[in-house]
Amino acid sequence: MSKVVNRTAHTASRLHSLAVSMSLFALPSLVDAQVIQQQALDTITVQGDWIGNPTAEDAKEYSGARTVIDRRQIEQSGALNLEDALRSSPSVQILDETGTGILPNIGLRGLNPLRSERLQMLVDGYPIAIGPYSNVGVSLFPLTMASVDTIDIVRGGAAVHYGPNNVGGVMNFITRPIPGKLEQTFKQRATIASETGHIFHDSYYRIGGFVNDDLALQLQANVQRGNGFRQHSNTQVNNFIFDAEYYLNARNDFDFSLQYYDVDADLPGALSPDAYEEDRYQSQRPYDAYKAKMWRGTFAWTYRPNENVEFKWRNFAHRADRTFYFGQNFSEGAGWSDPAYQSTDVADSPRKFDVWGTEPRLTVRHGIQTITVGARYVHEKVDFDVNRTKLATGRTSAIREWDLETNAIALYASDTFSLLNDTLKITPGIRYESVRMNFTDVLGRATSANKANEVLPGLTIGLDISKDLFVFANAQKSLVPVQIAQATKKQAVANETAWNYELGARWQATDKVALSSTLFQIDYTDQIQYDKAGDRYVNLGETQHRGVELQTDFELTSNLDLRLGYTYLQTKQKSGPFAGNQLPNAPEHHFSAEFGYEYQNWHASVAAFYVGKSFSDAANTVQETPSGSAGQLPDYTLVNVRIARDFKMGDGQVLSLGLVANNLFDADYYFRGADVSPIGRIPGPGRSIIAEANLTF
Repeated sequence: MSKVVNRTAHTASRLHSLAVSMSLFALPSLVDAQVIQQQALDTITVQGDWIGNPTAEDAKEYSGARTVIDRRQIEQSGALNLEDALRSSPSVQILDETGTGILPNIGLRGLNPLRSERLQMLVDGYPIAIGPYSNVGVSLFPLTMASVDTIDIVRGGAAVHYGPNNVGGVMNFITRPIPGKLEQTFKQRATIASETGHIFHDSYYRIGGFVNDDLALQLQANVQRGNGFRQHSNTQVNNFIFDAEYYLNARNDFDFSLQYYDVDADLPGALSPDAYEEDRYQSQRPYDAYKAKMWRGTFAWTYRPNENVEFKWRNFAHRADRTFYFGQNFSEGAGWSDPAYQSTDVADSPRKFDVWGTEPRLTVRHGIQTITVGARYVHEKVDFDVNRTKLATGRTSAIREWDLETNAIALYASDTFSLLNDTLKITPGIRYESVRMNFTDVLGRATSANKANEVLPGLTIGLDISKDLFVFANAQKSLVPVQIAQATKKQAVANETAWNYELGARWQATDKVALSSTLFQIDYTDQIQYDKAGDRYVNLGETQHRGVELQTDFELTSNLDLRLGYTYLQTKQKSGPFAGNQLPNAPEHHFSAEFGYEYQNWHASVAAFYVGKSFSDAANTVQETPSGSAGQLPDYTLVNVRIARDFKMGDGQVLSLGLVANNLFDADYYFRGADVSPIGRIPGPGRSIIAEANLTF
């Protein structure tokens, strides 16, 4: 799952030239030249990446539920931000707490979306979590929508391929590839909240291309300034990315990237039910804020000695620093985070991460087999502190000071058998994860450790029944180690494990109609949930997620297309005090419809998304509590409309102007508090008008 779109094309071009040169030098026959060219091109088909290229065509042959959202679809969706662009994918649930996209809450197949903890997120194939083993929640999201080219979503387990924390699936954000020739892009976006009049500016610039036949460079700069849709939501984001690709020869190439990202934002937080009814755009949390910064680097070497062998050595490292600031109330009878009460204290929770990892991988094609073996080592060092300042006195006290160190080693192997003239592919695989986390309580002068040693087997099967019908089935085991926040609470919890099962089909019914369906089931052991009442994490015990995903694509005319999606989901707690109940934040129904129309240089789209009712706690509380800590969550429908026009200005220059109405009918919806603001209602973004301009030259 790497950034290969334009790179592959350039590599193919270079290999083509090499083949032609060889034919002229030694084999004058045109036929022989074509043979050499084909052999050269074959070398790029053996890839160490598990999933393959992030294209809709490759997704059709993947032995599992997979959706690829390209840049055109992202733009057509009329999305407010990057997480908002994911709503069209089956089984994806989005809880947007800021409207600015800085703290995404993304869930798959009924797994809790809060801080996206049940989903493995990647950027260009590398883990995005600031602690890939110890802090998998996305409390630092170093991505902006303008810098992303494609989103590749694999729903369901992929532990053999990608390691822990992918019970719900894997989501790979592929950043903008380096173009084949020098190209510049300037994009300006202004989002206006219709109720408050707040404006959020998004400025993006990109320049890149091949400086010679072997070296490609690219710089991206994305600056965001302004306010979200609520009071107390001022946000500043800086995102800078430098990419380089070097082709030493036909056998060796290198990829390098360096990123700096920082964010400084006020967080409006949750509202009490009364305050929400009064004005859902206000804020009762004047002290809540968020600051983070990250330096992130990646390096990869790919070696292809012949058309049947590929060795890839991937390396990544980052240094991150993130802090939440949040008000607390310790008055008698009040909950510490109840937004109806004024804060008596302000806490901060700085966390510093130093993480690096290395992963060599070898892929060999021999006859009907494609064998991949690899290993990964990840080291994490984390400083985890909590301080509290009394507003009455200004005195600050250290509440928690933890030092954590994690060492994780993984070994894995996979063997794909291509049978029946490549129509049947069977891939058994196995992964061994050994994780040790050492915790030092500096203030309490105590140490502890958590170990996870798991064998994670998997099996995928894909069959081309005909050129129009593809069926698949798979089963995989997944692991989620105990997290930092869980380990520091009052009650010990166990590592999570789960089995994923899928059965599905994709059918090209006609040239203009494509259909897909997937049956899925997740059987969880010791799933962890946050208990708001006890301020602790607990293992719910055995849980189950099952459902069906349906998607259809219609080309109604040469100018008009329609995509429909539906997910039916059942979740159940199978043991513990709430056995038989549904899981929190797991709506039974999810429906999407997207129309796209193109005529000459005009583009228009309408997107609608329906999300059914759900519960906010394990007890399945229906009647909302006075504080808003629990209660059923309402269903809602969002409608986005977009119209745009391209202006060709000569010399390859294209100016695109667009206008978007996001949440056109100003739907009123909310979810329960998250993280540092766990009690109350957090409103979803209301109606926004987005004006955008994009110049490519």
